[in-house]
Amino acid sequence: MKETLPSYEAMMPAVLKVLADGVARSLREVFERVCQHYAFTPEQLADTLPSGRQTTLRSRVGWAKTYLVKAGLIEQPKRGICLITARGKAALASGQAIDNHYLAQFGEFVAFTRASSESTGSLPPAIANAADPQKNEQASTPQEQIEQALSAINRSLADDLLAEILGLSPRFFEQLVVDLMVAMGYGGSQQDAARTTRYSGDGGIDGIIKEDRLGLDSIYLQAKRYTDKTVGRPEIQSFAGALDLHKARKGVFITTSSFSREAQEYVGLIEKRIVLIDGARLAALMIEYGVGVTTRQTLTIKTLDSDYFLEE
Repeated sequence: MKETLPSYEAMMPAVLKVLADGVARSLREVFERVCQHYAFTPEQLADTLPSGRQTTLRSRVGWAKTYLVKAGLIEQPKRGICLITARGKAALASGQAIDNHYLAQFGEFVAFTRASSESTGSLPPAIANAADPQKNEQASTPQEQIEQALSAINRSLADDLLAEILGLSPRFFEQLVVDLMVAMGYGGSQQDAARTTRYSGDGGIDGIIKEDRLGLDSIYLQAKRYTDKTVGRPEIQSFAGALDLHKARKGVFITTSSFSREAQEYVGLIEKRIVLIDGARLAALMIEYGVGVTTRQTLTIKTLDSDYFLEE
């Protein structure tokens, strides 16, 4: 879906056009008018960045505005307000394509992009891409580039995690599953919340964990360390039967591989609540909750605190 969305550079002319009448508008109104200009579908409007914290379109319109401000085509007389400048009107009247290549003629914009990339010693992307129309069309915002890079790092880390897990003993894997559930907030401490049970005549249950600190209910666990084998409906039915033996209502079935469509459909048909976690989701949860991973570097992205600059 995201591939069909215009880049932040492609949105620059639209941002200028909604301000072409010289009326000062809020960034919210600019965003709404740009969306009307493109007639985006509800699906396109809902598309989010990899972090899920912001929609892709809101990010791209925001960065288009930022670059136009840095190049002097838009000014912001007040917090959150946008107004086209004489330079912006001249840009629209010129009939030229308004993108990073066009903005690179203005010293303020060049100074801004160079300052943001001095630490890397490379040519600023906004200027480097300007010479390549194909790169221009595919240009991502700085926020998107960061999140895409983080996503790629996490995908690689997920592959490494699954490779490590497949080399573990079944006993260690079952304990890992319990550790993950505790890290996610179930039960509290390791001693009070969870216990592995496979080697104590458990009847098909690999672990039991309290749903809360008071132990008002329990969640039963099944962990299967497979490589290529897909977990099918018969194994989920067997797990459901094991829950019956324990008079349990809730279970989590975790595997390093995947689940068949029949298995996924089956859990939606039964009264018990069984959650299926495949290898991809298992690795993602381990990364999110810090199980089997360590933090190598922390990057802090700061933004303007507009409230600080409010005068009485």
